[in-house]
Amino acid sequence: MIEKDFVTEGLKRTRIDEYLESELERAGYGGMEIQVTPLGTMVIVYAERPGMVIGRGGKTVRSITQNLKTGYGLENPQVEVKEVDIPELNPKIMAHKIAAMLQRGMHFRRVAYTALRRIMGAGAQGVEVTISGKIRGSRSACAKFSDGYIKKCGEPSIRFVRHGFATVQLKPGVLGINVRIMPPDVVLPDKVDILPVEIEETVVENSAEVEATPDKMDTVESVVEEIVEEAAEEAEEIIEEIVEDVKEAVEDISEAIEEAAEKAEPEETTEEKEAEDEKAPAEDVSKEETKSEQAEEAANKTQEPEETADKADESK
Repeated sequence: MIEKDFVTEGLKRTRIDEYLESELERAGYGGMEIQVTPLGTMVIVYAERPGMVIGRGGKTVRSITQNLKTGYGLENPQVEVKEVDIPELNPKIMAHKIAAMLQRGMHFRRVAYTALRRIMGAGAQGVEVTISGKIRGSRSACAKFSDGYIKKCGEPSIRFVRHGFATVQLKPGVLGINVRIMPPDVVLPDKVDILPVEIEETVVENSAEVEATPDKMDTVESVVEEIVEEAAEEAEEIIEEIVEDVKEAVEDISEAIEEAAEKAEPEETTEEKEAEDEKAPAEDVSKEETKSEQAEEAANKTQEPEETADKADESK
């Protein structure tokens, strides 16, 4: 059956992965790939420190190749070692680092947040770290720490999200560490890109020449400048009209004041004349009285000499 072949092939890959993980734990094992070729089976090993995988004089690589051939039934295995470019984006390496820090006695929360910061600082879109086991006391518990955006279901969670697992033996018991990382170069199927709009220049054909119309921005700026100039001219005209109206109003008011002043002067003169006329008869009467008094005095004076003359005659 074809299904049995797939199952046996998957079991073989899993056993090889566990063997390499146990052998290359100190070298920072980051996974492996198996490629079957006509010349043999190519096993590509990813590690943080490739020198430890190769060993002194290639001793470690030769022993691994021999074990893969005899213990796991690979035909003519060839081991190739590649260095991991960014270890912080490899979930298996980070899971083993978390396990090593827990083994040294660090608190699980501090370890988890340190790993989150390192992974997100490397440019990952999202990360999730799960530590399960006896982390707080005698009862088993599970602590989950996440940051960024990460898919948890559907085909993108299987295709794009990388998974790493490690275990660590502590005094209370065994802890399991799961690390899931979403790489920065992943493009999700639901992503929508908004393309910029390209503005094509329209060409106007004249009888003599063919001239291209200016860009829309230039036309908008010219239209805005024309509108501003027209508005400024209209404002100046309106201000001039208002000034002229104010001047005319001031002139009308001054003329009205002068007319009112001219009308008020004759009345005052008539009143003064009437007052003078009233005073004139009184002055004439007073003059006549003075003249009559003067005449009486003169008559009295003439009578007195006559009386004195009569008295003189009588005395004689």
